[in-house]
Amino acid sequence: MARLALALDGSIEDRLLADVIEHGHTILARLVGWRDLLDSLEVLAPEVVIVGAGRGTLSAELLTACDERGIRVVALAVSDAERAHAAHLGLHEVVDAAAPWSEIESLVSGGVPVPSRLGDVRVSRERAASVIAVWGPGGAPGRTTLAVNLAAEIAAAGHTVALVDADPYGGAIAPSLGLLDEAPGFASACRLAGAEALDRAELERIAQRYSAPRVAFNVFTGLVGPSRWPELSRERVTAALGAMRTWVEYVVVDTGFSLEHDEELTSDQFAPRRNAATFAALAAADRVVAVGLADPVGLSRLLRGHGELIDLVEPERVDVVVNRVRTSALGIDAHAQVRQTLRRFGGMTEATLLPHDAKATDAAILTARTLRDAAPRSPLRAAIRDYALEGLLPVPQPARRRGFSIPALRRAATG
Repeated sequence: MARLALALDGSIEDRLLADVIEHGHTILARLVGWRDLLDSLEVLAPEVVIVGAGRGTLSAELLTACDERGIRVVALAVSDAERAHAAHLGLHEVVDAAAPWSEIESLVSGGVPVPSRLGDVRVSRERAASVIAVWGPGGAPGRTTLAVNLAAEIAAAGHTVALVDADPYGGAIAPSLGLLDEAPGFASACRLAGAEALDRAELERIAQRYSAPRVAFNVFTGLVGPSRWPELSRERVTAALGAMRTWVEYVVVDTGFSLEHDEELTSDQFAPRRNAATFAALAAADRVVAVGLADPVGLSRLLRGHGELIDLVEPERVDVVVNRVRTSALGIDAHAQVRQTLRRFGGMTEATLLPHDAKATDAAILTARTLRDAAPRSPLRAAIRDYALEGLLPVPQPARRRGFSIPALRRAATG
């Protein structure tokens, strides 16, 4: 149960009030504007502030005061203009004003404790962003699908995320999310990083935004054609990812498949390398997610590729994910078959298995949305969410409650 202070439009407040009380939360005050709320913070000492996302109820001064006191801020946006205002201030816990209380409740009671603003200098100094590289062997094991949906689930947990398409053989993230790919965003970031001109303003200018009622995150689209791979040199990619570390909390990178070093044998030591972007992303990553297909061919490719991968990346940084697990390709007890194969031939004792869910993935591709938006009850989406929250994100510390809460009041029966 949480102690709440509200600064909402009257109609929105009336709609939510009964649900707030029914969930056992204590409403400390119902205020009109952000100035009244700001003046009352010290006396009220709320744990969560729920405000409208408009200029009358949300301001930089209010966010600063809440950050200093460790108070979570949740904003309810009526329009795109209000959502843009909240984004300009750096607030990421923004919910549609028409959303049911259940969506707001997940932020009030179950949200991951994160700072309310994206650009807080103190946060960037304390911890740089985590880089998660999604790699997989050839044969379309689902690298892009996994990268897109990991970014979505991490963003939905309350973190700021940049999704990067760093595949030197051609980008797939932009068409997957219905974004324009006329100008490759990540290549532009790399060029600016090479010129030491990639700052926060440029990152915001280059990035495209995937926005949906359920989740939003930044996207740097990939190459529009494979012939442009020389733009992704190792030094540029490393510098670009380094700049993104100071901008967001998590960077999810969709890498290329090839780990070949044959190109290094060329006599021209200064010539660009086709796989340099992949090597740079793997080297910069805090975690590498190695994904393969759950069929005899896919598992064989994953086992061979994993051996090459751990020559480049420490084994403790690598998570193994097996996609499209199904009995039709592996027989009875497909999960046990996959685990036994990985353990026997690759020495991998831990692996995350994702179910085959063609209906959900087809719906996501057809509508150019994430699984969270296109098929929220999909078993595949649930498995990716569980892996993201339990395997990639830090375990949240329990919030320290101040004062006491009044016992839950039941809604009065209507005659």
